[in-house]
Amino acid sequence: MSVVTRASTQLAIIGGGPAGLIAAEAARAAGVEVDLYEGKGSVGRKFLLAGKGGMNLTHGEAKADFVQRYAERSEEVGRWLDDFDADALRAWARGLGVETFIGSSGRVFPSDLKAAPLLRGWVHRLRESGVHFHVQHRWLGWNHDQTLRFATAHGEHHVQARAVLLALGGGSWPQLGSDGAWQPWLAERGVEVAPLQPSNCGFDIGWSEHLASRHAGAPLKPVVAHWRDAAGIEHARQGECVITATGIEGSLIYALSAHLRDAIAQHGQASVELDLAPDHSLEKLQRELEKPRGSRSLSEHLRRHTGLVGVKAALLHELLSKPQWHDPKALAQTIKRLPLRLLRARPLVEAISSAGGVRLEAVNDGLMLEALPGVFCAGEMLDWEAPTGGYLLTACFASGRRAGLAAADWLNRASHPRSE
Repeated sequence: MSVVTRASTQLAIIGGGPAGLIAAEAARAAGVEVDLYEGKGSVGRKFLLAGKGGMNLTHGEAKADFVQRYAERSEEVGRWLDDFDADALRAWARGLGVETFIGSSGRVFPSDLKAAPLLRGWVHRLRESGVHFHVQHRWLGWNHDQTLRFATAHGEHHVQARAVLLALGGGSWPQLGSDGAWQPWLAERGVEVAPLQPSNCGFDIGWSEHLASRHAGAPLKPVVAHWRDAAGIEHARQGECVITATGIEGSLIYALSAHLRDAIAQHGQASVELDLAPDHSLEKLQRELEKPRGSRSLSEHLRRHTGLVGVKAALLHELLSKPQWHDPKALAQTIKRLPLRLLRARPLVEAISSAGGVRLEAVNDGLMLEALPGVFCAGEMLDWEAPTGGYLLTACFASGRRAGLAAADWLNRASHPRSE
């Protein structure tokens, strides 16, 4: 027979990612009793995964440009960043003994490029401050008496909390805890929740078996992507991407993923063109390709006069007909504007992050749910998105701190109501 245990706290924070941890820090500093509940066996698992290839903490670009990375949610996220921006995040890391530097791409990293020392020092400081950690406590929603339900190895645990702060993540990397299971529990209590969708994700194209088997995993760099936004305005961006067995992914594609995903939803597909030779003009390519090739194969002729080999040459073979392949003008035009038709985004479980979640219209300025007074939300479970490059993490920190301070203020005002 399962055992049911009970406890009480001032503020229950559910979710041990960056948003939940910084919320705990802010609320505890304001004098609030904080209990933090995490479904996995340790906190910060996605944070550690993000730091596996070098912890990209934030970005060093100007504030005005930084805020625009949040697109249609730039106004709301901008307010969070007014209180805790990239500089504040770097100063916070310095307070934990971790210096940071700005890389050549503008991304900001810890000096040792590692996430583990930062997380370890942070958790130690939180424990020392009095934050109580409860791992392997998977949230199951609310009881009829409004207590919180948690599944544990020893049975169900119920918690009576005066305030609740949810930092449960979106739907990407569910094996690390952010599985989106919270969506129906909030929706049935009157909270407006937008469906979770993949963000910073790859896309399916449908390569031939020949291309997929020979070139999956091959990088495309440098290339320039050309695309048109919903208003028909053309944009271009240089970067890198990777051919996959089913299509394409990588930092350049991630940066366009919101637009591409929405275009597919509206039109059934999305189009993007890649310039495979950004350092060569169309005219120069055509002149080079028109030169006599003698006994050389066309592939060798292409390599000798354009430098295109490997996966870039294979993509031309994939998309050009035989007459086009032998037409220097058509070949040059395709090198400069290789057309790709994207059929669908890869599944949410493969995405780096997710879009959708609790609509920002459903929370007040302190990120408290309008439908559930005393319940706050932070981090990726809110409906905003951003490209990789430190923008995701910065907004998670900023929203968590904002919600933690607001929850503490709400609790303190409830404890000391103003006299009429």
